[in-house]
Amino acid sequence: MSIYLNKDSKIIVQGMTGGMGAKHTTLMVESGANIVGGVNARKAGTTVELGGKELPVFGTVEEAMKETGADVSVAFVPPAFTKDACIEAIDAEIPLLVVITEGVPVLDTAVVVQYLEGKSTRMIGPNCPGIITPEESLAGITPHTIAGKGPVGLVSKSGTLTYQMMFELKDFGFTTAIGIGGDPIVGTTHIDALEAFENDPDTKAIVMIGEIGGDAEERAAAYIKDHVTKPVVGYVAGFTAPEGKTMGHAGAIVSGSSGTAQAKKEALEAAGVKVGKTPSETAALMREILQNL
Repeated sequence: MSIYLNKDSKIIVQGMTGGMGAKHTTLMVESGANIVGGVNARKAGTTVELGGKELPVFGTVEEAMKETGADVSVAFVPPAFTKDACIEAIDAEIPLLVVITEGVPVLDTAVVVQYLEGKSTRMIGPNCPGIITPEESLAGITPHTIAGKGPVGLVSKSGTLTYQMMFELKDFGFTTAIGIGGDPIVGTTHIDALEAFENDPDTKAIVMIGEIGGDAEERAAAYIKDHVTKPVVGYVAGFTAPEGKTMGHAGAIVSGSSGTAQAKKEALEAAGVKVGKTPSETAALMREILQNL
């Protein structure tokens, strides 16, 4: 089992013909993901060869879905056009939309997240590495060689910490690893992923990685306390961040005790989550749990 993405997922790439889109489409093809085409209105009707596969380019997401049966779109679209690309995919009722783009204006993301209400699309991102179900499919930029299949579910705000955690626990493996993105507003939250992992019979334990700023981790802690029966370990990036300073990566700001790594750690521990002070310590806590399962 997996969450949101599996070997049957058919993936299109919005912005496939751009530099980043082409590069990562190639890597997704090489990972074994079923990439079925791309979208670029200016290049509709052409094909491009990426990763040894001839891929058709369509004018719209709707057309791509109709022609290929695609049920996932990965968007590598410049920040200025990301909002329109998302709305196009949502209007086409793509089941899963993964938005990799960094630097999307927060107001644009807010408009898209509001537009999602009542629609059938699940959005992951923006500013995220996407989602990987090892040995089955990859929608995003996570290196597929880091880890194989196993019993761990991973949800993370940080891309690089996703990769590090997968590497640290590669001898156990993962059902699905999902990078939700570090922006103040994202489509899929820690809580959404925790709920999906709780309902997935093959996920035996969950790693949750957060970052300073906002209250997403505190809300996740409350959710874990009330709804999650599986063991959860956590890590919060930013223990050494100076108070009151906006940190570039997460767009996170820390004021007083709210939003600090320590406050988040305490909220998670109060919910029964073991929290490591470093990624390696967090991996060791998970290793201990898995050995005793």
